[in-house]
Amino acid sequence: MSFLNETRRRRTFAIISHPDAGKTTLTEKLLLFSGAIQIAGSVKARKASRHATSDWMEIEKQRGISVASSVMQMLYRDHVVNLLDTPGHKDFSEDTYRVLTAVDSALMVIDAANGVEAQTRRLIEVCRQRDTPIITFVNKMDREVREPIELLDEIERELGMPCVPMTWPVGQGKTFAGIMNLRTQKMTVFESGSDRLNHDFDTIDLSDEATLTARFGHDYTLAKESMELVQGASPAFDKEAFLSGKQTPVFFGSGVNNFGVMEVLDALVDLAPAPQARQSSIMVNRQPVIKDIAPEDKAFAGVVFKVQANMDPSHRDRIAFVRMCSGKYTPGMKLKVQRTGKELRPTSVVTFMSQRREAVEEAYAGDIIGFTTHGGVQLGDTITDGASLQFTGLPFFAPEMFMTVVLKNPLRAKQLQQGLAQLGEEGAIQVFRPETGGAMLLGAVGQLQFEVVQHRLKTEYDADVRLEGCQYTGARWITADTPQELREFVNAYPIRMAHDAANALAYLCTSPYDVRLAQERFPKIHFHPLREHAGLALQAAG
Repeated sequence: MSFLNETRRRRTFAIISHPDAGKTTLTEKLLLFSGAIQIAGSVKARKASRHATSDWMEIEKQRGISVASSVMQMLYRDHVVNLLDTPGHKDFSEDTYRVLTAVDSALMVIDAANGVEAQTRRLIEVCRQRDTPIITFVNKMDREVREPIELLDEIERELGMPCVPMTWPVGQGKTFAGIMNLRTQKMTVFESGSDRLNHDFDTIDLSDEATLTARFGHDYTLAKESMELVQGASPAFDKEAFLSGKQTPVFFGSGVNNFGVMEVLDALVDLAPAPQARQSSIMVNRQPVIKDIAPEDKAFAGVVFKVQANMDPSHRDRIAFVRMCSGKYTPGMKLKVQRTGKELRPTSVVTFMSQRREAVEEAYAGDIIGFTTHGGVQLGDTITDGASLQFTGLPFFAPEMFMTVVLKNPLRAKQLQQGLAQLGEEGAIQVFRPETGGAMLLGAVGQLQFEVVQHRLKTEYDADVRLEGCQYTGARWITADTPQELREFVNAYPIRMAHDAANALAYLCTSPYDVRLAQERFPKIHFHPLREHAGLALQAAG
């Protein structure tokens, strides 16, 4: 039995950008145009009762930013589109990096006034490492922005790959007149208003030059000249080059005005790849062997790329987000967590429309499904219906900042322990338990992570904490060739040793020189700035 027809209908992509480029707004509009929602929430209107569908956490509604990635599924043109909205803020980049391992393509949103910004560069680098195909949307063309040719030059430099315009703007800011669609050879005329749908916009054939010149004058002439200049200098669109991450199609528009959105949605269906084979590691004669798992394979296999606690505070639930890699899911299936060998019996399995959930009747490779769990599932876990394999490549980065957790009310110790365990497992922050006892340590990539965790501990677990600075400035996960060597190292540095949420052993540093000195003293110890899943925990335990 093959599920090829179903997997070919799937499109799974992430929206990435610098904060405030309009990513969450564009997410809303894609949902609106696909018919998944009837009314789009404004991300900026924090005091309004209507918030963005994809921003559900209380702190997101207060600050008007995304601090956790969210998953939404929609049907469009007989395709199942799985859309993952990621946090733009650099302090939550780990969540975004992990989401990028679960998608087949990315939609990069660029602010037309600011061009490629710092956080976008980081995300581009992750996409480049994985050769993830990127579709580019240049947003906010109705504002005073930079010249399109200048923007394309910058995107090409930053991406390190050619841009191929699929639409081209006529005018900008107050004179923004619309976009020329080079795929359909029509110009769509711009009108402002967030309630317009695609059929509300006028279109004119590009062959009707007399009408276009009469209506838009100098702006049209300039746009036509610059478009022809770019087309002459750019390669033609090559789907194979795009799919291998060597070319990006570019679209222009204004997300807040619903303009240029349908063209992006069509491109996701027409151009973006269906689910691809994914690398896994299987044990043969006690040695790991790399094997590709094809999406149309009969056996169910998926990987947990995100765990989120308390999406529904009244139920204190925990959802494991699973990217299906092969096979078919049906209710009541017997599943197994490969890390522990234990059977997984989720109380409910759902697909997502942000907070709204629907019970899964069937799902295929490319789909994102949520398992309600009560523990026993961690980030990076591989879940199958029996086959022994382990998907690789889910990154955990060494923290760059540390704080000590001090509980204000000692009677809430149990709530604090539960909160830290769950927030550590979901990857909201890295939690380290010192080998010699004492206060728990929180490790983060950015300061805002600490603020969010402090807020969530208080509101979701009723554990009011104070966070205090400590001497540690970094960490490295450690492994050794033999258990004896590892024991000797731990005995030499007992106060520097700590276990993370996956029980992997880490060495805590107070300066950049600590690792070098320890390495010189113990040359057979391996120091890792990146931890992939729980492999290190298993090695360390061994």
